[in-house]
Order: sequence, then C-alpha cells, then structure tokens
Amino acid sequence: SSEGQGKNVCVEFSSINIAKPFHIGHLPSTAIGNSLNRIYKALGYNTIAINHLGDWGTQFGKMIVAYKKWGGGKPIEESTVRELVKLYVRFHEEAEKDESLNDEARAWFRKIEQGDAEAVDLWQRMKTLTLKEVGEVYKLLGVEFDSYNGESFYEDKMQAVIDELDAKGLLKTDKGAKIVDLSEYNMPPCIIVKSDGATLYATRDLAAAIYRKNTYDFVKSIYVVAYQQNLHFQQFFKVLELMGKTWVKDCVHVNFGMVSMEEGTLSTRHGNVVYLEDVLDAAVEKTGKIIEEKSPDLPDKDEVAAAVGVGAVVWSMLYNSRIKDVTFSWKKVLNFDGETGPYAQYTHARCCSVLRKAGGYDINGIDPSCFADDATASLAKAIAAFPAAVLAAAEKNEPYIVSRATMEVCTAFNKFYFCNQIITEDAGVSAARLALTDAARITIKKGLYLVGLQAPERM
Repeated sequence: SSEGQGKNVCVEFSSINIAKPFHIGHLPSTAIGNSLNRIYKALGYNTIAINHLGDWGTQFGKMIVAYKKWGGGKPIEESTVRELVKLYVRFHEEAEKDESLNDEARAWFRKIEQGDAEAVDLWQRMKTLTLKEVGEVYKLLGVEFDSYNGESFYEDKMQAVIDELDAKGLLKTDKGAKIVDLSEYNMPPCIIVKSDGATLYATRDLAAAIYRKNTYDFVKSIYVVAYQQNLHFQQFFKVLELMGKTWVKDCVHVNFGMVSMEEGTLSTRHGNVVYLEDVLDAAVEKTGKIIEEKSPDLPDKDEVAAAVGVGAVVWSMLYNSRIKDVTFSWKKVLNFDGETGPYAQYTHARCCSVLRKAGGYDINGIDPSCFADDATASLAKAIAAFPAAVLAAAEKNEPYIVSRATMEVCTAFNKFYFCNQIITEDAGVSAARLALTDAARITIKKGLYLVGLQAPERM
C-alpha cells in the first residue's frame, strides 16, 4: 500500500531498563511494537522505531553503591546483567536493615547528574554491557531500532519544557513541588518537579514528545506501554493539550495486558524474574528435539529450530487482543498443534514443498473453471481479505488481526490441499491450483513477517 507515503510514524516500544533483566514482562511491548512497526511500514509509512531506554534515576545510584560494596572489584565489562541484578536485589535487602544506603544511592545519582567522571563512567559501562546483552535477544527476535534515545537524552531538554509551562501559567507550587493541576479533568496533579528538585517520567515524556514532533514531524506517535500506565498517559497528553500542542491528537497510548507467570508475579527488586532469553532458548531447544524426532534429515536444522521456537513464543503474544492479561505457560506456548505460530510456518513450508515439486507453472495457462469448488473458493476469499486485515490492524493498533487473517489463509489452504490434487494431468488445472498455492505462500509469508515471525521453506 502507498497510503502512508511521505508520512512519518514514531513507534516507541520495548523500552527496557539499563542494568535490569530483559524479562518475560517485556515481551508484549517488544512483540506488539515490532509488529506495528512492520505493519505501518507495509502501508507505506516511514516508521521510526524507538527504544526509550530507562537509563536515568536513583536506581543507578543504587547500582553503583552495590557494585562498589559487593562487586568484588570485578570489571563491569566482565560481568553479566544477571550479576548486576543480584547486586541490585542485595542492595534492597541491605537497605531494609540500613536506611543510610538509600542516602548514599541518592548522592551517587546526584554525581551522575552533575557529570562526576567516575559516576558517569560506571553508569556508561553498565549501559554498554546491557545494550550488548539485550542486542543478542533483539537479534533472535528480529527486532531493530532506529533510536535508543532514553530518559537521559532528554535531561538537557526539560528546562525548556518547565519554562514553557511556567510562561503559560500552567505550573503551580504544591508542598514545594511544581505541578500542573488537572483536578477539573478528574485527574490527580501531574508532578513536573518534585520538592527536592528532581524531575519525573512525565517531565521527560513531555520533552521527548516535543523533541519527536520537532525532529520527525510525525502524523502519529505510538507508545506501546502496559495498561498500568493509563493514567500517566492521560495526564501527560492532557498537559500537552493545555500547552497548546494541537498535534497531541496524533499521540496514541497502545496499552496491553500484563504477563504473569503461573507461579506468581514478577519483581526485579525481589529477584523473582523470568528472563526472556531463557524462555526463547528453551523454546528453540524444545523445537530442535521435535525436528530431530520428526525430520532428522532436514537441512539447516538449527536455523529452523530458532525460527520456529522463537516464532511460537512471539505468536502466543499476538494471537489475541492486546488488552487481555496473559498467564505465561510453557506448555501452551510450546504446543505446536492448533492455531499456533508453528502451524502457520508449517503451512508455508507445505506451500513451498508443492511448488518445488511442480518446478513452476504457466500463469497465462490457467483454467479458471477449477476455482468453483468450495475449498478453492474459500482459499481465494481468505487471500483476498488479507490486505483489509492489515489496514484494520493499523487503524486499531491490533496485530492479532493480522495473525487471525494469516491463520484463515493457513486453514483454508490445508483444506484446499486435502480436497484437491494440485499437480494433475491437466496443465490448465495444475496452473490454476499452483498459482493459488503460490498466492497462499506469499500471503502467509507476509502475514508471518508482519507479526515478527520467519517463514522457513522446509520444516
């Protein structure tokens, strides 16, 4: 489609925290955002994929205190994010017994803010280590970003926002804090500067929104963030509106339900976290065993296992409306029967296998009379319905519409495959059925791509 030609769309998603685990709770934002980025691109828009890193705040003071006290002198470069997380958890355990640790942490974060050489160096090295590790997970997921500008990037852009709010008479002082009063809109105040002079998410988000509008002149700016932040986005969009930013109507909070484990909730602070990398690795390993069992002679077994295992996990996030809460279950995700990612990938491989066997077809020699039976007509209709589904997915910011439309094509193709002999003695009939098989292949591959899955040609 060329509907988005010459128009920019910003998609902020994943937005991981530095020196914190990339866990299963980050999967919905990453999968939904990556899919929306691909869907808007398919409609001709120029997309800007943004990873708004959580790389600012007192937690970095905590990390530095923990590293200096209990890091054993090991260089950050030789550590792993998991080791940093253990230090972070230990900090919270120790701070419960010794309150002065929190003061130390605040002091170290102030040093980062003031540009102290040692503090900034440690913070930068933790950032580099995290990005290197999460880069491996993004590679596995096929996710790429155009911008990693996180919270720290907006540190020098906030004063202009505070000054503008002040100049427009929107700032009030309340118990020493600077706020925008939103009571007439039935919302709590939006705190811009805390009483101790520290800025907040809202301040940085305002600076980021204005920066993005000025830099990219977007027609739409999408924030893929969990529904717990609904109020934050309502407040922050309302403040932009009060500032007279008419383009706030193009800012959209694409919220989604939470991921919980069958065992309970996730918390970095207490150390009960399920790493996304472990989930993906386990899925790939399990898929590898299934391939070994069913298709031991398959070429590129490892690549196929990675494509199918990772695909199974991603598909499980994108097959239902994003607002539903998801309880992550290994058993369900790694089940390859039914309406799953592996089933869609297998259908694509089946189309490829038929076309390989035929060795080609004459597009001009089609006999259209063989499109009359129900199974063939249903497949043609499912393929014809696909472009409208992509459009609807963009309008509603709902990737599952594409997953469902892709599954419709897969189900219809498998019925068509069982009801009809595709390669026959009649050249016109063969050409027609092969052309339809090829159309199904192209559509399934596109559908898989749009929700972030690969389409192996052999399985």
